[in-house]
Amino acid sequence: MLKVAIILGSTRPGRNGEAVAKWVHDVATKKGGADYELVDIKDFDLPLLDEPAPPSMGQYTKPHTKAWAAKIDSFDAFVFVTPEYNHGTSGALKNAIDYLYKEWNNKAAGFVSYGSAGGSRAVEHLRLVMAELQIADVRSQVMLSLFDDFENFSVFKPRPRHEKSVGTLLDQLLAWAGAMKTLRTG
Repeated sequence: MLKVAIILGSTRPGRNGEAVAKWVHDVATKKGGADYELVDIKDFDLPLLDEPAPPSMGQYTKPHTKAWAAKIDSFDAFVFVTPEYNHGTSGALKNAIDYLYKEWNNKAAGFVSYGSAGGSRAVEHLRLVMAELQIADVRSQVMLSLFDDFENFSVFKPRPRHEKSVGTLLDQLLAWAGAMKTLRTG
């Protein structure tokens, strides 16, 4: 069975992303079709990239990098839950992504974003990063508005239509993850 990480891409105190990621995980688990795991980058306590060699060399020396690499390597696909900060993704998520290289290769990704413009610009940013990491990103995405999907900009109350959008994203993600797995397993 395919393994999908739902990656919570914010470490900010009081972050909205935790409720969003848990919701995505709940929707995915009800839908089925894969093993879904919520992965919080905060749990890995990754400082700003501190490895002496480039990630593409795979010569990890730090325990936090080795733990992060093992976790990411175990998945076939990813759903990145990202805020939008200043027209981009969070620095914490970009840093976590930049720690690794081969562990991301030939896998699939989808995006659930939130922000004043639904997080669309954060996803545009991430799509460029995914291409460099040889990750196939799916077209469907879920964009959540701080104005319409959060009460007082902090209490997550997604509009009902978003659950269907998550389902569409997951359908595409699982199809692509299965296809990409053949690249990794020969």
